[in-house]
Amino acid sequence: MWASGLAAGGAVVSWWDVVGRGYVWLTSSVIALVGLALALVEPSAAAWMGTALGAMAVFATSRREAVTSLLVVSAALLMAAGLVDSPLVPLITGVVFLGFVTTEMMLGHWFLVDPTLPRWSLTRLAVIGGIGLIADVAYLVLSGAGGGGADDPVLGMAYIALTVMTALLMVGVYFSLREPSYTGVMAATGLSYLAVLTAFGVAVLGRMLAT
Repeated sequence: MWASGLAAGGAVVSWWDVVGRGYVWLTSSVIALVGLALALVEPSAAAWMGTALGAMAVFATSRREAVTSLLVVSAALLMAAGLVDSPLVPLITGVVFLGFVTTEMMLGHWFLVDPTLPRWSLTRLAVIGGIGLIADVAYLVLSGAGGGGADDPVLGMAYIALTVMTALLMVGVYFSLREPSYTGVMAATGLSYLAVLTAFGVAVLGRMLAT
């Protein structure tokens, strides 16, 4: 989910044409590392090809359409690799949730390199990640994660706490970006970093409780 989401988020940012080749190198490198971990743990043709295409984006940085296309196909292949262990719906919600929260954090850090980047790009990523969170939690709750963890109630309580915390952090990101000064972007980036950490807990615990 994470590898596919990173590729999907990277494709969206590339299509918006708001970053240069340096950000593409960063995104492609992260996709390659995460995808390689997937391919080594659960080797499949889709995992290896998705990882390779994500890494190849570094060689197409001069053409936005080529980078976007490579990352879209990479995301699709990495998602296909995830179907081995996950139904389609929670895989999609997880891709949007984890992928765009992480992409928002990465692009926020890129503002340190290029403070002239348009702030609307961060806002859109935060909104998409928030929608992914709502969809992911809703599906998993309906699938049994809302039972509170009968075998271990602490897990259910932790899931609720992490979900609320992640939602609050994403709301904080959104409203921080409305602060006209550059400190708003800095605050949003820090909050999104924390949101990535709590998002992993939401994704993992939710799926543990739903199974």
